[in-house]
Parts: sequence; structure tokens; C-alpha cells
Amino acid sequence: MGKQLLVLIFLLLGIVISAYAIDDTAEKRLANLTKEIRCVVCQNQNIADSNAPLAKDLREKVQQMIIDKKSDEEIKEYLVQRYGEFILLRPRFHSTTFLLWTFPFLGMLMGFFFLCRFVKLQAK
Repeated sequence: MGKQLLVLIFLLLGIVISAYAIDDTAEKRLANLTKEIRCVVCQNQNIADSNAPLAKDLREKVQQMIIDKKSDEEIKEYLVQRYGEFILLRPRFHSTTFLLWTFPFLGMLMGFFFLCRFVKLQAK
């Protein structure tokens, strides 16, 4: 009977520790996701830092989706379907965001081109 009690205690301890680890992971996911989602009211703030009622609702929705075992991509996709690509602070690369992602490189290339032309004209 003593061995069975000891095994039972270790099993219960293992369950408690694993439940804590899962909860800790879920909280880290919630913290990371809420920093990546834009507050639609504040616009330049993530929902983790926003005090707007909508941001609070979004935090609760994200938390519920994490509890429901949704992946980060599923959560982001749900929010994009509902609010548009603008909701993500780091927009994904799509045909609609192509210019957004390539503009810095194109701008630097154009700037370098005009700088070279200016230097060449000044040398004449």
C-alpha cells in the first residue's frame, strides 16, 4: 500500500507540474500575440498596451482561442478575416503588401541611382 501511495503522489505531482507548464506556455503565447496585434482604435499601439475597450475584448478573444488550442497562425488568420491585414503590426508578405515590403529597397536603389547621376553631373 505504501508503494501505491508513493506512485500516486508522484503522478499527481507530475500532473500539477505539467498543468503549470502548459499554463505558463499559454501565457507566453498570449503575451507574444498581443504584442503583434494592432489596436484598431489606437492604431499605433498593440493590444497588450492599449486601454481601449476593444483591445480588452481582443485580448480576451485571443486568450480564449489559445485555451481552445488554436495555433498562432489560426488566431492571426481569424483576426485578419475579421479586421483586415491592418490588424497585424507586422503585415504578412502577400501580393497586396508587396509594395510595402519592397519599397524600402526600391527607395534605396532609386536614391543610389540619383546620387550617382548627381555626382556624375557635378564631375562634368
